[in-house]
Amino acid sequence: MNDKNMISGKTKICALIGDPVGHTVSPAMHNAAFKKLGLDYVYIPFRVKPAELADAVAGLRALGVRGFNVTIPHKVSIIPLLDSLDPLAEKIGAINTVVHDGGSLKGYNTDAEGFLRALAGRGIEPHDKNIVILGAGGASRAISYILTENGARLTILNRKQELAWAEDIARLIRKELHKKIKVGELNTRLLSSALEKVDILVNATSVGMSPAGRKSPVPAGLIKSRLIVFDIVYNPLMTRLLEEAKAAGAKVISGVDMLVWQGALAFERWTGRPAPVELMRREAVKILGSHED
Repeated sequence: MNDKNMISGKTKICALIGDPVGHTVSPAMHNAAFKKLGLDYVYIPFRVKPAELADAVAGLRALGVRGFNVTIPHKVSIIPLLDSLDPLAEKIGAINTVVHDGGSLKGYNTDAEGFLRALAGRGIEPHDKNIVILGAGGASRAISYILTENGARLTILNRKQELAWAEDIARLIRKELHKKIKVGELNTRLLSSALEKVDILVNATSVGMSPAGRKSPVPAGLIKSRLIVFDIVYNPLMTRLLEEAKAAGAKVISGVDMLVWQGALAFERWTGRPAPVELMRREAVKILGSHED
């Protein structure tokens, strides 16, 4: 917000839409960043059920919001409601950020680059790495695409009921990048086999997210010390998967890294200013730490 922390008739509004949104730390990150840079903006979360998505998007457009983030379960279903897509978002087929310019809504995917920035921040280069991704939702589409584009070899494992989602990602990557990726059912047998020669394991499911309980998508005994384990779940900061991976001697990356980077990239789209990334990270960790307490 502005220097006086006052909302006025000139304040620009940014938002988050999803269901649920009660766990989000994005308002803390963005509002702290707006304040730091003296920008007259405010960020507000809205719970939007799937049946209400079209009305919500029309409302945000009519209200003149500057932009908004899109989270579960709307990252794919919102696309027909937008006026245009960034080329990367169009190829991925999922968006998480919308910019509103002159009545036109344009969709972007900052999840993809945010994931890459998070890896780079830990000194990890995906090229020529064997990577297993768990899950085939909107986040998985973005991560799978950007990793394949950067030379990784992928295997996607997903629940039997939604195996078609993983096969859809494989078709997307064959069409756009002319690369093949492996697809399989997420079960202990296939997971154990897939992890034998893997360098990086990515959890792109919501398993382990607060407040659903202390669950992990991976039996603890399957995690080896040579692995890098990246859990995109950020609440709690240390999921059960990450705790068990750390205990096994693996290198772990919290979902807060991707959260902060995708948020920073959205911030820059809305404001045209470089995001104060470290401040946004501190605010996110502060909120998430208080949740765990």
